[in-house]
Amino acid sequence: MKTYTFINRLFPTLRLKAAAIVVCGTICGLGIYAAYASRAWSYLSDEPAVCMNCHVMAPYYATWNHSSHREHATCNDCHVPQDNALKKWVFKGTDGIRHAAAFTMRSEPQAIRAIDESAGVIMDNCIRCHTQLNSEFVNMGKIDYETAAAGGGKACWDCHRDVPHGGTNSLSSTPSALVPYPSSIVPEWLKSAKEKQEKQEKQF
Repeated sequence: MKTYTFINRLFPTLRLKAAAIVVCGTICGLGIYAAYASRAWSYLSDEPAVCMNCHVMAPYYATWNHSSHREHATCNDCHVPQDNALKKWVFKGTDGIRHAAAFTMRSEPQAIRAIDESAGVIMDNCIRCHTQLNSEFVNMGKIDYETAAAGGGKACWDCHRDVPHGGTNSLSSTPSALVPYPSSIVPEWLKSAKEKQEKQEKQF
């Protein structure tokens, strides 16, 4: 009863109620479409092909796919914390939102580089996977990224520059990379209409 009274006070007329329903419906509809268009559910998996939802990741997927790491590690094995599930999902969500915002606004750099938070995660995962090599065979110790960045040692990639992405990559470095791009969500009738319009424009 209190909820009903509150709604009546907020939207006293039928016109305001109808406008509120239209606005809420539009917001919900756009949210559902955005989730569908971005394949939001796919990010719940560890499948590397999910990274190809954003086409700017083509150089990184292609170089990983031709590296020895492909046989043993997915993108999430290296780029997401593995010490506990909560930390993994919080990091994955916040990093994903940051990436989505950059790619949507077209503000990504030509050569994408890990920010400090990501670099720390990557180095922790290098050490986690190569613990025996790092502590017994080469005995380099287990410094973290912050120590390396402060000059207290080297980060893993200071020596292993080509692992696993083959050195410096940019958006224009692998223009013909064969990667599993997701299928288009644009309906066929809209594609046909666009092609017809482009043909008409070329005639003039």
